[in-house]
Amino acid sequence: MTTAPHRTMRQRRRSLHRDNTLWILAIPAVIFFFVFSYAPLVGLVVAFKDYNIRDGIFGSPWNGLENFRFFFESGNAGRIIGNTIFLNVLFITATIVVAILMAIAINEIRHTMLRKFVQSSVFLPYFISPIVISIILQAFLAGVGGQGGVVNDMLNVFSIPSVNWYSEPGPWPVILTIVKVWQLAGYYSVIYLAAITAIPEEVYEAGMLDGASRGQMAFRITLPYLVPVTVILVMLSVGRIFFGDFGTIYAIIGDNGVLYPTTDVIDTYVFRALRTAGDFGMTAAIGLFQSVVGFVLVAGAALLARRITRETSLF
Repeated sequence: MTTAPHRTMRQRRRSLHRDNTLWILAIPAVIFFFVFSYAPLVGLVVAFKDYNIRDGIFGSPWNGLENFRFFFESGNAGRIIGNTIFLNVLFITATIVVAILMAIAINEIRHTMLRKFVQSSVFLPYFISPIVISIILQAFLAGVGGQGGVVNDMLNVFSIPSVNWYSEPGPWPVILTIVKVWQLAGYYSVIYLAAITAIPEEVYEAGMLDGASRGQMAFRITLPYLVPVTVILVMLSVGRIFFGDFGTIYAIIGDNGVLYPTTDVIDTYVFRALRTAGDFGMTAAIGLFQSVVGFVLVAGAALLARRITRETSLF
């Protein structure tokens, strides 16, 4: 008679043999993440060193927390961190709200071909590069020092004077938020549409029997079912709240110092510091600070969501 331990070992061997294909398929992904995500972690020691190229990463002298102190005592840290958090909160809030409304509206389109066309159209901006976006925005707002542009032409129709947008820092948080919503709302709406398709039809049928209109069912049935997806997307976004969208912001703002008071974020500041001063230690310190804070925020958001409801918890 075969004993239980022998039977268990045989089952494990059979399971491993059956999953060999999956293990083989996973090897390229494991190698990729090891080479590009884990191996570069060795370079984090630069954040605690007075790095110079001649001595290299391990030969450069240690300087403790001087790189962190240099950033936080520079006088720019408060403004840059504040801009990063403020802009990201605007981006996350506006994008998710518009994406939810967009997904509900697309889901209400009865004509299949029209719904697919609209869905593809709103998803398209996600693939447009930041450089192209900056060119389109300049056509609307005019270049640095310019007074033309589509927006100014529309303002002039209503006898409102033109605005030199690239020398007025005040409106730029709103402008960048509009750009991010245009760029990402369609992408997030696809995620919400996938969640909507998972809602049981019986729930809508019950709503129809109760006499609910399409609008009432959208906001009283569809919207509550989207809460778990929204919480997860917010948690993932919170993890990068200390990371500014460098590609889009730098492509649009560039080195226009007039707009720095409202648009300069950690990533653009680090890029300029590395490009102008070549201070690898400080840039590594700021990058480590962003990552640690992001990890803490994600863990805290996940624990908070777990306390509220297990449906929205990541672990």
